[in-house]
Amino acid sequence: MSAATLLDEFLDPLSRCLDAESARRVVALGVSASVQARVDLLADRANEGLLTADELAEYEALMNAEDIVAILKMKSRQQLSIAS
Repeated sequence: MSAATLLDEFLDPLSRCLDAESARRVVALGVSASVQARVDLLADRANEGLLTADELAEYEALMNAEDIVAILKMKSRQQLSIAS
């Protein structure tokens, strides 16, 4: 089973706990400009092969968080479409 599939299954019970307003708030989630700027910087450094070990760990953690939020947003959209 892939990591994405496991993560999807892991987050499924959480997404079912959301009422409509909470689901809308999850869908609207975004990152601050400072966080996005850091992600962009780390992505550029990764593409150039210049990340330090600490930066790589930070970048991987941010990408993992992004995956979790993306899956939660998808599940929230699904919950909203079922409710309507």
